[in-house]
Amino acid sequence: MEFLPVALEFNVIIAYAFGILLIYLIGRMLTMPIRIVLKLIYNGLVGGIVLWVVNFIGAYFSFTIGINPITALIAGFLGIPGVILLILFKLFIN
Repeated sequence: MEFLPVALEFNVIIAYAFGILLIYLIGRMLTMPIRIVLKLIYNGLVGGIVLWVVNFIGAYFSFTIGINPITALIAGFLGIPGVILLILFKLFIN
């Protein structure tokens, strides 16, 4: 009987655990009420629009914030404080 190296077996166990976790999370998302899912999508879109306005005005001052799903959701979930947070984060990074 041939045994695989311990590291390979550990990687397989981690892969299976990650797969099970992923299946659980997808199952939870499918059981969420559609109202919550639509609210998340709406908030993300509103966040993207607010970021677009900030970028439009900020273009005159050479200041832009990248619009991607993460920044749109931050702005969508937190509203105006989220946009201020993103602006401050951008200022501190540069």
